[in-house]
Amino acid sequence: MELFAKKHYKDRYLRIDCSNDYNFVNYISNHDSLESLLEYLELRYKFKPSAKNLLIFDEVQECLAIIKMLKHFCENRRDIKVIATGSLVRIKLNRNSNKNFLYPVGKVNTLMMFPLDFEEFLLNYDNVIYNYVKNKYRNKEVINKEIHEEILKILDIYLFLGGMPEVVDIYLQYKDNKVKAFNEATKVINEIYGNYLADMELYQASKESIIRSRLLYDNIFSQLNKENKNFKVSQVVENAKNRDIINPISWLLTSMVIYKANCLKEIGRHLLISSEEGMYRLYLADMGIFTYQSKLSARSFLLDDIINDNFCY
Repeated sequence: MELFAKKHYKDRYLRIDCSNDYNFVNYISNHDSLESLLEYLELRYKFKPSAKNLLIFDEVQECLAIIKMLKHFCENRRDIKVIATGSLVRIKLNRNSNKNFLYPVGKVNTLMMFPLDFEEFLLNYDNVIYNYVKNKYRNKEVINKEIHEEILKILDIYLFLGGMPEVVDIYLQYKDNKVKAFNEATKVINEIYGNYLADMELYQASKESIIRSRLLYDNIFSQLNKENKNFKVSQVVENAKNRDIINPISWLLTSMVIYKANCLKEIGRHLLISSEEGMYRLYLADMGIFTYQSKLSARSFLLDDIINDNFCY
């Protein structure tokens, strides 16, 4: 987001981080008119919003007043360019706990962000190879064998690292030193994993739900590593049944840190009909997190120079 602003707006943008700019959050929470906001931005930040500038509100889940304000921007000052970023699950939870908060439906263009897929990873890793592959695909031509083998090696790296932007960025910084690149990237993966677990503690209603969410999340790789890959709750939470973990799974799905795949009993012409409720598999949202749970180390990966078979589902 900030790279985009620097590239297209140079010094004509303002980014406000609602997670640590407490003066701003307090002011806006008590002055909910658009005129007050624009006046405050000009007086405090010496920034005058206009059609030539870009205004960025970061971590808006910490300031619901800004989310409400987006409606006023849309209706009264469409000339001002505004980007608001934040955690979707935290916004939903804050919204549910605040009866006076109304999300500005129809006034905001929402863009969901996901980890990089392999195409995006390849573009950042080597745009020459990326353009080569893209042209071959468009023209339906066979890829050179040596280039194909090189691409498979890059795919292995992607399967180990995953697509979290910070992980990819740190790896590319040290790409010429493969050992250091993997070590530094692995540290970031570990930090992200820890942050996910910390989030579960902050935004759930009960200690029991927190514990169950962590158990479910920590056991996804081991459940997929079984011969029968369907998720078995009783093997994770003692004596528990699927109905006992509805809330933890809902939280993990809403947070978009896992995906759920239901077993299909019938494929109709228009609708996919799910099988019984207990037949499903859970997947982690990023391959780098799979690496963490698999305990596959950067050292063993570099020595073997091949991706572990456990990553193939």
